Amino acid sequence: MTRPSSPRSSAVRARALARPLARQSHLRELLQHPAWLAFLAGALLLVSLLASVGARAADPAAAATPVAAPAKMKPISADALLQERARQPQQVFVLDVRSPQEFAEGHVPGAVNVPYDQVAVRLAEIPRDKDVVLYCRSGRRAGLAADVLAANDYKRLLHLDGDMQAWTAQGRPVEKP
Repeated sequence: MTRPSSPRSSAVRARALARPLARQSHLRELLQHPAWLAFLAGALLLVSLLASVGARAADPAAAATPVAAPAKMKPISADALLQERARQPQQVFVLDVRSPQEFAEGHVPGAVNVPYDQVAVRLAEIPRDKDVVLYCRSGRRAGLAADVLAANDYKRLLHLDGDMQAWTAQGRPVEKP
C-alpha cells in the first residue's frame, strides 16, 4: 500500500528535480559565451600539445626520427647576386616569396613575386634551368618555398643572404611596380 505524500515532501522532491535542470541551463549559457569557448579551446589545445610532447619523449625512437630535412640552399651575397646578374642575366631567376603587398612596397630589381604559399601551384612560372635565388623578409618563407621547390626536383636553389632586410639595410637598389 502506498502512503499519501505530504505537500512538504512533494516540494522537496520538486526542488531536487529542478536542480539538475538549472545546472543544465547554466552550462548551456556558459557554452554560448565566446570567452568561455575560447578558454575551453585553449585548454584542449594545451592538453593535446602536452600529450603529444609527452608521447614523443616517452618513445626514444620517435624522438630520434627527423621530421623533414629542409631544402639545401646555397647562400649568395647581395654583391655576388649583382655580379652574377651583370655577367649572366639570363641564368639567374630572382624569386620574391613575400606577399604581393610586401612586393609592391619594394623588391630586388627584376625579381618575380610568387608568394611562398602559392609556389606549389605556380611551379610553371619558375624555371628549372636557371639558378633560382629565393628571398623573403627574414628567411623563413624562403626556406618553406625552397622545400616545395626541392620536393619538385629543383636543384639550383640559392638563398639571398640576409633577405630583404639586409638588402635594404645595405642601401641596395629597390624596385617598385
